[in-house]
Amino acid sequence: MKLHYYILAAVGLMQSETLFAQSTNPDSTQTKITLEESVISANKITETKKTVAQQVLVLDKNDIEKAQAQTTADLLASTGSIFVQKSQLGGGSPVIRGFEASRIQLVIDGVKMNNIIYRAGHLQNSITTDNAIFDRMEILYGPSSTIYGSDALGGVIHMYTRKPVFSTDGKLLTKVNAFTRFGSVNNELTGHADINLGGKKLASLTSVTYSSFGDLKGGASQNPLYDTAYGVRPFYVKRINGIDSLVKNDNKYEQIQTAYSQYDIMQKFAFKQNDHITHGVNFQFSNSSDVPRYDRLTDPSGTVLKSAEWYYGPQTRLMAAYDLNITDTAKFFSGIHAGINYQGIEESRHNRNFGSSKLNHRIENVNVMGFNLDLQRVVRQHNFRFGVDGQYNSLKSTANQDNITTGTSVSLDTRYPDGDNTLSNVAIYGSHTMKINDKFTLTDGLRFGFISLHSTFVDTSFFHLPYNKADQSNPVYSGSIGVIHTPNDKLKLSLMVSTGFRAPTVDDLSKVFESAPGALIVPNKDLKPEKTVNTEFGMAKLFSNKTIWEANVYYTMFMDAIVTDRFKYNGADSIMYDGSMSMVLANQNKEQAYIYGFSTSVRSQLSKNFLLTFGLNYTYGRIKTDSTAYPLDHIPPVMVKLMLSYHKDKWDGNFFVDYNSAKELKNYYLNGEDNEQYATKDGMPAWFTANLHLSYKVHKLITLQAGIDNIMDTQYRTFASGINAPGRNIFGAIRFHY
Repeated sequence: MKLHYYILAAVGLMQSETLFAQSTNPDSTQTKITLEESVISANKITETKKTVAQQVLVLDKNDIEKAQAQTTADLLASTGSIFVQKSQLGGGSPVIRGFEASRIQLVIDGVKMNNIIYRAGHLQNSITTDNAIFDRMEILYGPSSTIYGSDALGGVIHMYTRKPVFSTDGKLLTKVNAFTRFGSVNNELTGHADINLGGKKLASLTSVTYSSFGDLKGGASQNPLYDTAYGVRPFYVKRINGIDSLVKNDNKYEQIQTAYSQYDIMQKFAFKQNDHITHGVNFQFSNSSDVPRYDRLTDPSGTVLKSAEWYYGPQTRLMAAYDLNITDTAKFFSGIHAGINYQGIEESRHNRNFGSSKLNHRIENVNVMGFNLDLQRVVRQHNFRFGVDGQYNSLKSTANQDNITTGTSVSLDTRYPDGDNTLSNVAIYGSHTMKINDKFTLTDGLRFGFISLHSTFVDTSFFHLPYNKADQSNPVYSGSIGVIHTPNDKLKLSLMVSTGFRAPTVDDLSKVFESAPGALIVPNKDLKPEKTVNTEFGMAKLFSNKTIWEANVYYTMFMDAIVTDRFKYNGADSIMYDGSMSMVLANQNKEQAYIYGFSTSVRSQLSKNFLLTFGLNYTYGRIKTDSTAYPLDHIPPVMVKLMLSYHKDKWDGNFFVDYNSAKELKNYYLNGEDNEQYATKDGMPAWFTANLHLSYKVHKLITLQAGIDNIMDTQYRTFASGINAPGRNIFGAIRFHY
């Protein structure tokens, strides 16, 4: 039996021992553990986990601060239940229950971030949010389209930033938070400051964060679970005297061409009209430097590297939102929320082959306008929520090619159609919770909507296409129903069935520019949304208010999955294209797949000062065929996190172990998003890291933090990633709270 199975067995034994340790431990718990943890995202209202059938993970401000995560992607990975893929340092694509990228929904302060160019591969958009100003984060596991609409096949990541705080005594309320942090593994330097100014009626919150990251050092010590080094950087490309040259790397563990920087600004205003009505304005801006695409910069080509340059241009996200909240009214509705929002996003790709003077630039500018209205009415044992929401996306795709030797510039084929590209959706939805009696609660919901996509091709000189537009529209719907049984205040059992959908984006419908010679991908106006149907059972058990054990088991049917396959255009399976007869391909709804898995976690107050937490996640996915099913992509390996926390007086400490099992090549979806070219000949080896975080409150206003991640400097790479994970990182931070 392989070593990682022994590790899982040992950790599982520790879990069992922890459960029974609580009944004999004489120390009183410092914080009472209950089932009453609050949840906001499941139905867009504040409720307790005890009345929510869906699996939910909540990270509060304390959890976020103690994680000391460099980016939001790193914060998600620190949970131990969210897998994160990376193609470069400036990235991080979260995976929930085997779904990734455009198949999960990112939301910040109630505004959906997913847009017209979100693709089904790997996305780094999570890092455009500033975790330094987060108040909480909630992760919904499983289909969540009834409340959140398209893309919520695998779940939702909802990020909440802090709110402006009003004064309660008539004097100006001033709150200041600031920190600076340094990390050795990539010479990280992060600085953050936020200030709250609160009056009785008007409050303001201003936040600024800046981070600079140098080239990332991978681990230099042999992975004890694998006998061969992998992912080192022996050479890199440097332009010397106008010539691309292969340069030897003095430190093969330093991943040259990963450095980048980023800044984030947030400004919020809140106006309290009266005790029941509040208005809010939320402005967010995130911008990065160029972000090198590290995996592409390591791709070989003969005796050299394929690319001399490959980087994402500055990734810009602008958001402006207005919210109206009416609460505790004696009217028909007990709660009303209305909002309008705008987002402006710019993304770009830039690449040049080794030895070439041609630098390609492809730029995407996206504008998104959205609105939402949420209403709540309580009638005896019934809690009704109603809503309507909509979005309008527009995209302008441009491209040009510069000759870095002559300085000339010419037109270039665009990534997406170069004319008008729009995506619009509108939907109505409702959810309902009914307290049947003291032991049973019913929850249900329905959503109905319509989504349309339109693209036009203007310049067809690069690709002589037999069409100039692509249109598509779909009605969409989803639903959920669940029952919760709480026989007492120490046990919760839940059963839920829910559906999800993902409507095609311009990336699915209109991206025709990746055809190989002799093969042409054409739009398919009959493309339908992908769908999931999920059944899950959950359990939460309390032991003496000192230990809570949670477990979830689920089975998901994935239907109408979009794949590229043979197609007919105007009745022909081949057409004349660019002077030669070419096979016709198109994205189509063809794959049927299934995913099942389970997760379990324990949180136990061992004594007054010690808290133990444990989590394990297992996912299995296959694509159905008439004979033998084959692997579905995006399925992460087994993940385990075990942490022992200590708190006494001014001290806090966390010692934790992160573990991923091996992912063998036979379980990869080959030539897809699992990126077997960046794995070893055996697949992705198992790995584990040991980590220590410490915190000491030297003054009521000042806290010092320090720690070591990957203490053993282990060399490893996470599944499907194109960059080695960080080696030993020694970090320190100083925080100021006033």
